[in-house]
Amino acid sequence: MEKRRATRAITRRLRLPLAAILGALVAVSATAAAEELHGNAQLLTKGGKGLAGESDVSQAVVYFEPAGTAPPRRSEVPFEMVTRQKQFLPRVLVVPRGARVRFPNRDPILHNVFSVSPGNPFDLGLYRTGPGKEQKLERPGLVRVFCNVHHSMVAYILVLDTPYYTQPGSDGRFTLTGLPKGPGRLTVWHEQADPWTIDLRLPTSQPISARVEVVRPRIPAHLNKTGQSYFRSGRDRYDQP
Repeated sequence: MEKRRATRAITRRLRLPLAAILGALVAVSATAAAEELHGNAQLLTKGGKGLAGESDVSQAVVYFEPAGTAPPRRSEVPFEMVTRQKQFLPRVLVVPRGARVRFPNRDPILHNVFSVSPGNPFDLGLYRTGPGKEQKLERPGLVRVFCNVHHSMVAYILVLDTPYYTQPGSDGRFTLTGLPKGPGRLTVWHEQADPWTIDLRLPTSQPISARVEVVRPRIPAHLNKTGQSYFRSGRDRYDQP
C-alpha cells in the first residue's frame, strides 16, 4: 500500500513538467508551421504610366484575410489618434473590431472630430486641449475621420477582423509573418487608391508585386458633419485659443 502511494506521488510530480514540455513542443511546432508573405507595393499615377512620387507608399496598409476564421487581436487599452498642428497623427490607424480610439487634442485651439462613415458614424463635438474623447468602433471597414472646423484635417481608421496586417516601408517592401496555411485574400489599401486584392494559397515562395493606381487627391472633397460646405464666411472662427 505504502509503495503504491509513493508511486502515485512521484507520478503526480512528473505530470506538470511533462505537460510544460508538451506545451512548449506544440508552441514550437505552431511557430514552425506559420507562413511568411513578402512583397512590394508601388503607387502609380492615374493610368499606371509612372510612379506617383508625391504619394507616400508607407501610408498603405497590407492585410491578409484567411478563408477560415482569424483569431481576433483584442486590446483593453484604447488606441490614440492625436490632433496636433491641425493634423491627425497618425494619419492612418489600424484597429481590431470593437476597439476604442481616443482623440487627444494637443493644439491650443478647438477641434471637432467626426465621421459619417457607414457602420461607425460619430461626432465628438467641440473640445479643447486635453486627453480628448473616445469612440468605440464596432464594425469592420474604413472609417474616414474629419474635423468639423478644419477642412484639411483628414485621417483614416481601418477596422479589421484579421490580426495579419502591416505597413510597407518607404521603399514599398512589406513582410507578413505568422500566417496560417491555406487559402486567403491579400489586400493593399491606400487612401488615394481603390483597394488592390489578390486571392492566394499559403505557403507560396513567390513575392507579391502590388501595382496600385492613385485615383484620388490627398485631401478628398468632403462636407462638414451637417452636410454643408466648409467654405462659408466665418467657418474658421474656432482657430484662436
